[in-house]
Amino acid sequence: MDVSERAAAGKAARSKAPRSSHGEWEPSAGRADPVAILEAQADSRVQELLPIRYGRMSVSPFTFYRGAAAVMAADLAATPTSGLRVQACGDAHLSNFGVYAAPDRRLVFDLNDFDESLPGPWEWDLKRLAASFEIAGRQNGYRRGQRDAVLATLARQYRAAVRGFAGMRNLEVWYARIDEDAIREQLRNAGQKKLSAKLEKGAAKARAKDSLRALGKLTERVGGELRIVSRPPLVVPIEELLPEDEKIDVEGLLRDVLERYAETLKGDRRRLLETYTLRHVAHKVVGVGSVGTRAWILLLTGRDDEDPLFLQAKEAQASVLEPYAGASEFDNHGQRVVEGQWLMQAASDRFLGWCPVVGLDDVRRDFYVRQLWDGKGSTEVEGMPPAGLEIYARLCAWTLARAHARSGDAVAIGAYLGGGERFDEALAEFSRLYADQNERDYAALKGAIDSGRLPAEDA
Repeated sequence: MDVSERAAAGKAARSKAPRSSHGEWEPSAGRADPVAILEAQADSRVQELLPIRYGRMSVSPFTFYRGAAAVMAADLAATPTSGLRVQACGDAHLSNFGVYAAPDRRLVFDLNDFDESLPGPWEWDLKRLAASFEIAGRQNGYRRGQRDAVLATLARQYRAAVRGFAGMRNLEVWYARIDEDAIREQLRNAGQKKLSAKLEKGAAKARAKDSLRALGKLTERVGGELRIVSRPPLVVPIEELLPEDEKIDVEGLLRDVLERYAETLKGDRRRLLETYTLRHVAHKVVGVGSVGTRAWILLLTGRDDEDPLFLQAKEAQASVLEPYAGASEFDNHGQRVVEGQWLMQAASDRFLGWCPVVGLDDVRRDFYVRQLWDGKGSTEVEGMPPAGLEIYARLCAWTLARAHARSGDAVAIGAYLGGGERFDEALAEFSRLYADQNERDYAALKGAIDSGRLPAEDA
């Protein structure tokens, strides 16, 4: 179809899902128990780590929301959609955006979590993002009017950005990105001197967060050899996980894993990886919603012990969107995550790859691999003033629109949204209603913990 036909298709989608319909949310009589959804996820996870997951989710309604992507996926499946699909993040809450060092070593702002990525409706990502801002605003004690201003900014920016990308040439969309200079400019234009100073401090901290810093924080010397420190249950070296009465060729197993992972890298990056030697491996607890999935950190060294490379191999299970959006086209869920990241991010980690792994329990699992620390930094929204959260909402909305425009039809989505505020108002109403639902679900989690149904501990 040409541009005019694609725009017409987008406008026609309003008859299937009127823009005002996106403001609707009411749990059905048969809505699944949110605690039961979390329990179902637990079946494939490391059981000993589940108390940490539930403990982290129980801190606040926002931390619950971070870990409840599966709960919201089930809810979103019952909401109206336009029928226009994109490569969806699947878990696009505000804490899954941040800065990292692009291959050209500039700090860029982008989505940074793709564990749930799968083709699906663009509305699902946007609604999860918007609701996260409403929940964060409540946690920060914002007044209703202040929260509404943040939501209006987010919706307006997403709509304007999609419509802007619709008018660009394809390569222009593909190369578009936000770097640290663009963020500085936005803060200057908004007169946010305190936030500008905080940005500079955060950027310096992110630049310093690399493999050399990880070497100092995560390793020690044992008998003259570099070893990842043991801090159970959060960091556990692989030898501490081995059965005492079994001899396992761990070195051979890990060599095989690295070889299969290397096959997914481009030739130059595979050659670079070959210049490093594997020194040690440990299991590491990561995130909130991810706790219980298997995640390993691998220490490699290059020319000498002061030339480290830390990789993270993280288990990839089926996306929480899969029951509602359809199965992935990829047999390996690690590849699903990586392919989604390549599609949605403006610039991705050079060491991004995947592989299947047969574990110590002889069970095959899918993993994706990336650098552990590579200039990564996140924004602390706790205590952020409303004006700062508005700027952050603008950054996240533009970034999500760019990600969707790379894989979906920005012309059709932009035409569906239109130039008015009808969709914006509906999105804000949905966010308020779903934040109420999230509070009820959070209370259900706390009740399950208090009754002993779910174990929980601080970590």
